[in-house]
Amino acid sequence: MSTDLQNAYLAPRDWAGQPSPIYPYYQSTLLRGPKQPLLPIKQALSQLHAPVYGTDQLGPLDHDLTRNAVKNGEPLGERIIVTGRVSDEDGRPVRNTLVEVWQANAAGRYVHKVDQHNAPLDPNFLGAGRCMTDHDGRYTFMTIKPGAYPWGNHPNAWRPQHIHFSLFGDYFASRLVTQMYFPGDPLFAYDPMYQGVPPDARELMVSRFSLDVTRPDFALGYVFDIVLRGPRATRFE
Repeated sequence: MSTDLQNAYLAPRDWAGQPSPIYPYYQSTLLRGPKQPLLPIKQALSQLHAPVYGTDQLGPLDHDLTRNAVKNGEPLGERIIVTGRVSDEDGRPVRNTLVEVWQANAAGRYVHKVDQHNAPLDPNFLGAGRCMTDHDGRYTFMTIKPGAYPWGNHPNAWRPQHIHFSLFGDYFASRLVTQMYFPGDPLFAYDPMYQGVPPDARELMVSRFSLDVTRPDFALGYVFDIVLRGPRATRFE
């Protein structure tokens, strides 16, 4: 395992700053959240060197969700660029690690049989992509800004616009799953997933608009930096 990933994935985690595994207002946590104290599992050295993914698994358009599923035209919606840097708690880049995203389309619907939201599917948008971080720990995706959608947790419940992120280190146990939100969303105040995160850590899940990342006459830009450990660590989903 590289020094970058070993430091980022194996340092002690600040569990007190993470969302509670059971948050009553987020109803499904009552069924799936662990009710007993978590037990740390010591990993064998062999587990820390087992390969997961490499650049040979990636296609040339995997990072571009506006083109990786096109059939007969461009996907509908607002084009955006999402980029950021993956680092450890000391600001060191986490290099060559897999970043995956999945999201709803511009109408707020996922390409999944379980999603029965009465909104149109987009035949030119799959809503999934992946890339590897570079030498500086940076990643970049081109995509469509996702729509809000109802989710049935409580009366008139709607999820804020968001993109799911998954990061892998050198082995499957070193996975982080989180959500990226957009600044100023009016649904923050009503969303139990967002409200379930400690107040001083919620902004760590919100991207920031960047005119420098914005591509003139084409797409707005957002920056979402991901920190894997320490007090400024990005919070789990």
